[in-house]
Amino acid sequence: MVVNCARTSTSCELLKQVFQKIDVQSCPTLFNFHMHTVYSDGKLEPNALMEQAITIGLEGLAITDHHSIGGYLAAKTWLEDWKWQHPEMRTPYLWSGTEINANLLDTEVHILAYAFEPQNSSMKPYLQRKVVTGWEYEAVNVIAAIHEAGGLAVLAHPARYKRSHFDLITAAAEQGIDGVETFYAYNNPNPWKPSAKESEQVQRLASEYSLFNTCGTDTHGLSLLQRL
Repeated sequence: MVVNCARTSTSCELLKQVFQKIDVQSCPTLFNFHMHTVYSDGKLEPNALMEQAITIGLEGLAITDHHSIGGYLAAKTWLEDWKWQHPEMRTPYLWSGTEINANLLDTEVHILAYAFEPQNSSMKPYLQRKVVTGWEYEAVNVIAAIHEAGGLAVLAHPARYKRSHFDLITAAAEQGIDGVETFYAYNNPNPWKPSAKESEQVQRLASEYSLFNTCGTDTHGLSLLQRL
């Protein structure tokens, strides 16, 4: 596993510590590392998302709009103001995040980037609210760009693609991915609950390749406790 936290040491190192402890019980009430706002294809305004996160009692989260950090930046500004007004309240830790389309084994996959330096030039092509093309579209280059920005790269919902997650995780590990979104609800159950079979298989693969396990609701709707 390639982990480069040199540029954002505090944020990235903290996230590594959290990822090492993620299990089937972590989402959606303790942590949530996959959510969308109106800055991509979600319905939540960043401030409404943060209000929910605080109400739920999340310890940490990442907003992962597609090819954008607009939602993250708006949420960060809102959270800083909220903390100033509520100094006695415990607040969740907000990591930078985005979701990037990439090519892996001739299959379009999504790679989640976390705890990266938003202004790092390596990330600029991937934060233009559109899918990149050419060499920048290749997963190995997406992963390298995230690492260059001091962040962690995670393969999103690995059992949701046309190609087998056994093949994709193996290839992603060979290309330097840091983790996999192990605990994911593939059938959008209510209440949200990770799909047992897929989660177990992905967790075994993560262990085999020494990858971090992560979790997230992939929220696109109005509730952080559901996907849609």
